[in-house]
Amino acid sequence: MLKRVIWIVMDGVGVGETPDAREFGDTGANTLGNLATATLKARGTPLQIPNLLKLGTSLVTPIAGTTAPAQVIGTHGKALEQSTGKDTTSGHWEMAGLVVKDPFATYPDGFAPEIIDRWVRENNLPGILGNKAASGTEIIEELGREHMATGKPIVYTSADSVWQVAAHEESFGLQRLYDVCKSARKICDEMNISRVIARPFVGNPDKGMPFKRTYNRKDLAQLPFGRTILTDLVDQKIPVLGVGKISNIFAGVGIPENIDTKGNTDGLRVVLEQLDSRKSGLIYVNLIDFDMLYGHRRDIPGFATAMEEFDIALGKIMGKMSGDDLLILTADHGNDPTYRGTDHTREHVPVIAYSPRAPRAIDIGVRKSFSDMGATVFEALTSSPHTAGKSFLKEMSLS
Repeated sequence: MLKRVIWIVMDGVGVGETPDAREFGDTGANTLGNLATATLKARGTPLQIPNLLKLGTSLVTPIAGTTAPAQVIGTHGKALEQSTGKDTTSGHWEMAGLVVKDPFATYPDGFAPEIIDRWVRENNLPGILGNKAASGTEIIEELGREHMATGKPIVYTSADSVWQVAAHEESFGLQRLYDVCKSARKICDEMNISRVIARPFVGNPDKGMPFKRTYNRKDLAQLPFGRTILTDLVDQKIPVLGVGKISNIFAGVGIPENIDTKGNTDGLRVVLEQLDSRKSGLIYVNLIDFDMLYGHRRDIPGFATAMEEFDIALGKIMGKMSGDDLLILTADHGNDPTYRGTDHTREHVPVIAYSPRAPRAIDIGVRKSFSDMGATVFEALTSSPHTAGKSFLKEMSLS
């Protein structure tokens, strides 16, 4: 049995199309592989991710301009998603052992007028703007001024199952935004919508201050419809800490403690601090910037820089690990910044694991479900198997 697991979700960092990618319109997507190729072409030098390479990442998907180190020290493979979506909630829930076979509802043409009218009445709003599928940054640019002038919140959705509300932190009010989103969550439970997201922003272009979304975002998810490895760990009195939006994704279920963060840099700072103070249990982390700031915006240079910054922090994390620790790196879906559109991409996710107790190259192939990671986490911390997935702890010689 191990004492501590550090489980890091690189939000949106997929490693290549799945066999069913065509059904999602995502043929050819490969977030990390295509990012590496585009970066090499633009810079003339490859992505600088030596620690990820040392853990075997280039054996999972080609990283243009690089070769695998002579001594790979990580367990490496990739996983297929059994859930029928390519969204944050489905990905994280499946990792934790809860496969979403019945897809969440999507509303690509916006929400029905009677639903919007009900929400407006319940919250005494002057009306809404938007009510369509849109890029979050683009719709703020389009409607931000009118929102500030009228007090009408901006409602929009995407290819995912999501009801998003954008509002100005100062003119509308942050707490008011949270309150109207709580009201929307009740409606969305009836509509089988995965998440309600409060999208606060600041700025005033008329005064020379561009609109800018803030890290005061809040996700309100459906309650998980079943047990997860997280609830089972809590039942066994094993500490579980969420970092970033983990608690929001699980509606707090199975996450007794969570540290909210303001993006990747802050999240990695928290992880390093917790490794100094927290000596047992699970540290479950979501790094949102890959997806929110760079994937959706199709920002190749920004995504590349974020990967390189993560790799530097990864080296520090590995340096703080002992033989009683297990590190797992993965993603919840793809978000290829080189791909058309602005939505997530249906991809395999990386499964990279490392323990100083087993520093060697171990190929675990293509896992049939994200749930294999949850099963591995559970076995590592309890020495017991979990029925939700197939642990690869024995393949690492750690069971």
